[in-house]
Amino acid sequence: MNQETEMLYYKNTYLKTFTAQVLDCCKQGQNYAVVLNRTAFYPEGGGQPADIGVLNTVNVLDVHEHDGIIVHTTDKPLNGGSTVTGGINWTYRFSLMQQHSGEHIVSGIVNRLFGFDNVGFHMGSKAVTVDFNGDLNEDNIALVEFLANEAVYRNTPLQISYPSADKLSVLNYRSKKELTGKVRIVTVPGYDVCACCGTHVATTGEIGIIKLLYSQRYKGGTRVNLLCGSKAVADYNEKEKSVTAISILLSSKTEEVQNAAARLLEENTRLKQQIVVLHDQIFESKAANIQDGTESICLFEKELTPNDLRKFCLLLCERCSGMAAVFSGSDETGYKYALGSTRMDVRPFGKELNSTFTGRGGGSKKLIQGSLTGTQNGLKQFFNDKKTN
Repeated sequence: MNQETEMLYYKNTYLKTFTAQVLDCCKQGQNYAVVLNRTAFYPEGGGQPADIGVLNTVNVLDVHEHDGIIVHTTDKPLNGGSTVTGGINWTYRFSLMQQHSGEHIVSGIVNRLFGFDNVGFHMGSKAVTVDFNGDLNEDNIALVEFLANEAVYRNTPLQISYPSADKLSVLNYRSKKELTGKVRIVTVPGYDVCACCGTHVATTGEIGIIKLLYSQRYKGGTRVNLLCGSKAVADYNEKEKSVTAISILLSSKTEEVQNAAARLLEENTRLKQQIVVLHDQIFESKAANIQDGTESICLFEKELTPNDLRKFCLLLCERCSGMAAVFSGSDETGYKYALGSTRMDVRPFGKELNSTFTGRGGGSKKLIQGSLTGTQNGLKQFFNDKKTN
């Protein structure tokens, strides 16, 4: 199949339905590869995902371009030579157009203000990520977002052009790679000029809103996550719902939840510190009640952390002439343990313990910690048998 596909999405970005002839259809794994003489389905490329939709009653799952031929991945076959009606999922496509056009404005502003290049771009299901080869701080991000939304308010028409080689050679435009042949230039007047093969809105006002969610250091530069249009509104609604729910839980106004949460965390930290002190006092009291010089000790405690197990076990080791073991958990969920001694190497015993009760763990010759499965009675019996050997 050598006939190139007529790309209707470039002639009319807003074309939602079209008719076409099926030139080829072949089995491709569990799906089918369909080639048409013309299509409004945009193929994946330039960081933009492919369109989805239908051809007659057949679902279009993915679209790719190979040497000018557009291949539609469908879930059912279509008869070669037949005429089909295609319909793209417009809600999905228009959202992609909003995201892509918004990204151009953001990347153009960053380039003009700070001289950084867009070196990576991905339109994900959750957000758009853009990688810049320079450091952007919070103030920089806020300024870019402000100016980007100013561009939206101006409702400026976007321009699509295919400059001649001579004009292209003197045109100052953004591109992540060297380009040859016919180059498609997307211009947002006053904000960006970029080589791009994607689909875009007609005017900046259709983007709706541009929200820069957060940024992070990435490969020596800055990765910015952003949302535009309906996706940005949906993200705002979700976060507003969460903040409202948190404000109710904290009995605070929505604008005061940050301070209320900070106070709650401080109180939680203080209570945790009190619990640690109380645990230490309880461990010391329990250890003091054990006769000094006891041969070996095996205790079961409820809901101890690994750190609690370690501290309690070390206190018990000082009271016994053999080994001290502390287990915490249940017969149903298994046990965490600490095993120690001040007078002998406990690693051989720990290895046998883990082997018998499908456990894992390790440590030094004076203290090992781990987890295992077993019953309290079984563990006590094992410990007593080894103690009498």
